[in-house]
Amino acid sequence: MDQIELVRDFNRFYTQRLGVLNDHYLGQRRPLGEARLLFEIGDGAGLRELRSRLGLDSGYLSRLLRSLSGEGLVTVGPHPTDGRVRTAVLTESGQRERADLEARSRESVAALLDPLTPAQRERLLEAQGQVRRLTRLATITIEAEPDDAPPARACLQAYAVELDLRFPEGYDPAALIAPGALTLTGGAFLLAREDGRPVGCGLWQGSGPVAEIRHVWVSPDARGLGLGRRLLAALEQDAAGHGITSIRLGTHSVLAEAIALYRAGGYREVPSDDSSPYNQLAFEKRVVL
Repeated sequence: MDQIELVRDFNRFYTQRLGVLNDHYLGQRRPLGEARLLFEIGDGAGLRELRSRLGLDSGYLSRLLRSLSGEGLVTVGPHPTDGRVRTAVLTESGQRERADLEARSRESVAALLDPLTPAQRERLLEAQGQVRRLTRLATITIEAEPDDAPPARACLQAYAVELDLRFPEGYDPAALIAPGALTLTGGAFLLAREDGRPVGCGLWQGSGPVAEIRHVWVSPDARGLGLGRRLLAALEQDAAGHGITSIRLGTHSVLAEAIALYRAGGYREVPSDDSSPYNQLAFEKRVVL
């Protein structure tokens, strides 16, 4: 069985075991979609936020809300302080239904865990955590973005703020690449997004056979997924596709995780000729398509 079929087989097994395929999720009289929406509304949520959080199109969300509203479980109306924002709020009946859903969900999971030993439960939780991390990594997109675009500058600003806290000498934001500089020097700015939200960036700069990688950064809430390795590989591939054969980069001696990333990625340390106080160590790597 190939990898695609193995994933499909796991998905079928898991959804069957969780009971998401019928119209009476956890024994209630409603399908999973409506039950999940009740849970996500909680103490109240904007419709735009619900669409983004659950990955639903506006038409399907509207149908779910109409169904729940028709049963007297949800009301939809303008936000109390911002009439432009529409929010969903649980009625008293909706709150009772959500509390029942929560209790049933906990009982269902407890019944699943009960036959397992403590060690087996830990293995299951570790495996679920690994699946979650790898699924997140697989769904993050990495695409080119103009270096003067607002999302690019926001990532660079977050990068600068973090380095200012970590470097003993601080970090001057003036050291960031200037907006529009890559159109003059050659190169590309790559932006990583998760559910449309920027979570990482990096750039390569140069027009000859040697280029420099700069400003590789991953948002703290997306670390531990392997996104840094993905960004670095994407930068190398993009640079190689533009005729670059060798890549150099510099980093600060306090950034142990960055140093480990570069060494694991095949970079070798070379003498530094960079006058920047932030590039205390230099690395180089040959790249090919």
